[in-house]
Amino acid sequence: MTNSKRKGKVGELEVANYLKDKGLTARRGQQYQGSPDSPDVICEEWSNIHIEVKRDEHLNIEKAIQQSTNDSRETDIPIVIHRKNREQWKVTMWLDDFIDMNMGKE
Repeated sequence: MTNSKRKGKVGELEVANYLKDKGLTARRGQQYQGSPDSPDVICEEWSNIHIEVKRDEHLNIEKAIQQSTNDSRETDIPIVIHRKNREQWKVTMWLDDFIDMNMGKE
């Protein structure tokens, strides 16, 4: 396994475990569904959110959110959960999706 794939797997496990620690039901996505457009992490409580996970010191966030958008189903909200080494996890999403979620339109 290449270093970047290993780092990706570790990042996905970190996010899944983080969500579990917050009381959510989460697991890595591709290991269960197997297709390249599977979400990196599946959270049962967020069934309409497509989660892309990135652990990258020089993340191209535009490319990452576009990947999440392209890989998600039309009804899903694409998000990117990302962090650099020794930093907190962050979430990036489209502003319209954020507004819709907070107005109960998800």
